[in-house]
Amino acid sequence: MTHELKTIVQRFLDKKETEKAVLASVVALEGSSYRRPGVRMLLFEHGEMVGAVSGGCVEKEIQRQAVSVFNTGTPKVMVYDGRYRLGCEGILYVLLEPFSPEAEFFDLFSGVVSTRKSYAIHSFYQKEHAEDVNFGSFFHFGDVEIPINNNLKNTSGLSVFKQELDPCFQLVIIGAEHDAVQLCQYASLTGWEVTVVANPREEKTKEHFPGVNRFLQFEPEDLNITLDEQTAVVLMTHSFVKDLGYLLSLQEKKCSYIGLLGPAKRREKLFDEILERHPEVSEHFLDSIHGPAGIDIGAETPQEIAISILSEILTVVNNKEPRLLREKVGTIHS
Repeated sequence: MTHELKTIVQRFLDKKETEKAVLASVVALEGSSYRRPGVRMLLFEHGEMVGAVSGGCVEKEIQRQAVSVFNTGTPKVMVYDGRYRLGCEGILYVLLEPFSPEAEFFDLFSGVVSTRKSYAIHSFYQKEHAEDVNFGSFFHFGDVEIPINNNLKNTSGLSVFKQELDPCFQLVIIGAEHDAVQLCQYASLTGWEVTVVANPREEKTKEHFPGVNRFLQFEPEDLNITLDEQTAVVLMTHSFVKDLGYLLSLQEKKCSYIGLLGPAKRREKLFDEILERHPEVSEHFLDSIHGPAGIDIGAETPQEIAISILSEILTVVNNKEPRLLREKVGTIHS
């Protein structure tokens, strides 16, 4: 959800001198809903909305309820009963509060985003339709607590929704052919931060990759990139020698997923070559490589292959087994 907050914060910075803003946060849910607690959107007083908290069903009511918050500056909780209006059949509790942080907030938020650190949000509310000057949210950046509405004074006795947020998920694409362009674009639309690594001899630039966050150039043996548990890597250079070199450079790095483009025979040939040259390579490392990358959904085109790869990354990161939702017993979200 950090990528959604990045969009909200950036849009607020663009307009903060001209318009008031209200932050809407889903803080509790009874039953089922399109999105779960912790999702947020920003509303401006002249009607613009940034983000969404549902599939589009709730937003108009949030906009209507936000009018009083714009007029009085008093936060409120609105209750949206979707049992007779939505397919989700849930009751949403949405906190509406003025969004007017001090300058320190933006510096700290930018810092945790750029350094890929986790942070937390604590939202205080009552689980009923009500207005109260003490409703509101605090961001926790390490030991620093920042309110997004400086009128908050006494939160004792209120319910609190606590949310831990990870850095934006990061996808590192090693390769710069046409299918890498498609994977980059689709991952960016998903909200992931995308880094493309190309060989210096390839005549490619950042402009070739819509949605890319970083474009780097490294020879395989010189690969120098920081990875973490919120990072997936996909090798798709279409070169056996390059893939071999990049794989060897990745063996000591930590990430949540490594995918390898190409058929199983090519993967086994790569592994045999690695073991022949470097018999000390970890068996765990080789076992962790997903090759061929992707889920079997009958993908043929570069766009379909991108969907297949992104789907497998999501199943691995979320520890899920791919299946049809209609075959799942119980609720969609655990």
